[in-house]
Amino acid sequence: MSGTVGKVLLAAGAVLVLLGVWILVSGRLPSWPSWIGRLPGDLSIERKNIRVYLPITTGLLFSLILTILLWLLSRR
Repeated sequence: MSGTVGKVLLAAGAVLVLLGVWILVSGRLPSWPSWIGRLPGDLSIERKNIRVYLPITTGLLFSLILTILLWLLSRR
């Protein structure tokens, strides 16, 4: 079991390193679809001196997608 956990951690680290290199080289994040972060249920509160953004629906969507992917990967 610890062998597979180590492989998953190495893969996740490699993805983070590649994303970091991409950001350093290009100076911007990869282009995401425009609807990410603008779903119904994502709260944005703007006042005179403060801006608060709560991506509730986007977080739930990503959580659902990751849960399904991990469930599919864990089946043997």
